[in-house]
Amino acid sequence: MLLTCPYCGLRDQSEFTYRGDANARRPSFADESIEAHAAYVFDRENPSGLHEEIWNHTSGCRNHIKVVRNVTTHEVVSCEPVGPFAKALKRGRAT
Repeated sequence: MLLTCPYCGLRDQSEFTYRGDANARRPSFADESIEAHAAYVFDRENPSGLHEEIWNHTSGCRNHIKVVRNVTTHEVVSCEPVGPFAKALKRGRAT
């Protein structure tokens, strides 16, 4: 599978580390419910079709990207920057 890093260009998936579901929402730190925190860590859907994921370019620029891909066919639909440099890159100022 090939992923397009917004910073480095087209790269093999082996250069990246999967970091998880891009839609998972961490419970508030004020929420003292162990069940809510356990559900965040352990309970995941097993979707088919399009899915948003976070990947880290560990063997490259080390930035995070949001990947939308079809988990059934592994077709990559889009790759977008996330994190502190994302807005600058979208404005054309990141290096």
